[in-house]
Amino acid sequence: MMELEYIEHISPILKDGVKNYLIDIDGTITDDVPNEEPERMVTCEPYPDALETINKWYDEGHQICFFTSRTENLKQITIDWLDKNGFKYHSVLCGKPRGGNYHWIDNHLVRATRYKGRFTDLVEKQVTIEVFKED
Repeated sequence: MMELEYIEHISPILKDGVKNYLIDIDGTITDDVPNEEPERMVTCEPYPDALETINKWYDEGHQICFFTSRTENLKQITIDWLDKNGFKYHSVLCGKPRGGNYHWIDNHLVRATRYKGRFTDLVEKQVTIEVFKED
């Protein structure tokens, strides 16, 4: 169960140190399989480093949500595949917009990490980001 802190009249937040991971599936934890080829979703293999790292994060108490461009009609195939391959997770969200180049705007802190072929522990790095202009 997610441990949240509640402050009157605003959305709850996760307790200090807990991350809320939103993790893509196709091309990130397994081969890049388009929605138009669902038969491949059943047989593709997970990336071993992704399975190990994500399960470690889960065991450390972080929230794991798979956020995928797969459509809602492919959700059960996706859940079955995650379970068969031993992924630990809390939820699966379908319907992420396709095409990439995401720019997420939220009232909560958002950090993004681009997957470049290998899952590892995260490290801190200074980068330039776009933000709203301050008054």
